[in-house]
Amino acid sequence: MNKYAIAALVALTGMGAQCVLAQAYPTRAIRLVVPSSPGGGTDITGRILAQKLSEQLGQQVVVDNRAGAGTTIGNDIVAKSAPDGYTLLMGISTLAINPSMYAKLPYDALRDFAPVSQAVAVPNILTVHPSVPAKTVKEFIALAKAKPGSITFGSAGLGTSPHLSGELFKSLARIDMVHVPFKGSGQSVISLLAGEIGANFPSVPTAIPYIKAGKLRALGVTTVKRTQALPEVPSIAEAGLPGYEATQWFGVLAPAATPRSIIDRLYQEVSRALRAPDVKGHLNADGAEVVGSTPEEFAGYIKSETEKWTRAIKAAGIKPQ
Repeated sequence: MNKYAIAALVALTGMGAQCVLAQAYPTRAIRLVVPSSPGGGTDITGRILAQKLSEQLGQQVVVDNRAGAGTTIGNDIVAKSAPDGYTLLMGISTLAINPSMYAKLPYDALRDFAPVSQAVAVPNILTVHPSVPAKTVKEFIALAKAKPGSITFGSAGLGTSPHLSGELFKSLARIDMVHVPFKGSGQSVISLLAGEIGANFPSVPTAIPYIKAGKLRALGVTTVKRTQALPEVPSIAEAGLPGYEATQWFGVLAPAATPRSIIDRLYQEVSRALRAPDVKGHLNADGAEVVGSTPEEFAGYIKSETEKWTRAIKAAGIKPQ
C-alpha cells in the first residue's frame, strides 16, 4: 500500500472514530459552569437551557455556579477542564471584556475556548430603589448632578456588563456615581432591594420579577430599542441620553481542543433547545432575544466584541486591575 493510500485510510479511520464519538456522546452527566451567583441573568438562562438539554440528551446537565473575580473564576475552571464535552461554560459578555479589565488573566479568551453557540442577547436595565426620588432617566441624571458622588450603583463585579453599562452611563451623562462591585448580579440586586445601594444595571431577566412586583423602579433599558418583556419602559437613549447602548450576551462554550464532532453535536442540541417553543417563550418573556448562532459565527462575534470593548475601555480611561 503506497503512502497516499495509507494517508487516506488514516483520515477515514479518524473520521469514523469522530462519528462514533459523537454518536456515543454523552454517556454521563454534563457540568454547565455558570461563572456568576444564582439568581442572575446568566444563571437563569443557563438553568432554562440545562433543563431542556437534559431532556434532549438523556443525561443530566448540572448547573455549577462558580462566581467571583468578574466571572474569571468560572471561566478559568472550564478553560483548564478536560476537552471531552463534559464540562461546559455558560459564557457571558465579560469573556470579551475581561482582557481589557485585568492586567493578567489565567486563560486566553480567544485561544482557550471552543465556542458552541451564542444563546441570547440581553438588555440590561437601569433600576433604582423606590426610595430614590427619580422616576425618569432625566430626573435621575439631574439628581446625580445635584449631589455628585451621593448615588451608589451596584454590579455583578468589576468589568462585568452591568458595571460597564453604568460607567458608560456616567460618561455620557457626565455625572459622578460610586461603583459597588458584588460577586454576581443576584447579590447586587439583593443589596438594591435592601436599599443599601441606590441604583443598578442588571440584566432584564434578573430584574424583571422585582420590577413587576413593584419592589424596584425601572427607568430605562440599555439597548437602542425597548424590550418586549417590558414595553412600557423606554430605552435610555430615547429617555434622555442619546447615543447610549450596551448589550449583554450569554452563550455556550467548551474547552479548546474539544473534538469537532462533540462541538457539532452540542451546537445541534443547543440550537434545537433554543427553538423549542417553551424555551423561546420563557426567554422572550424575560427580555432575552434568542440567537442560536453557529460555532463559527459565535467565535467571530466574541472576537469583534473583544475589539469593541478594548476600544471603549481605553476611551473611558479605565485602567486594568
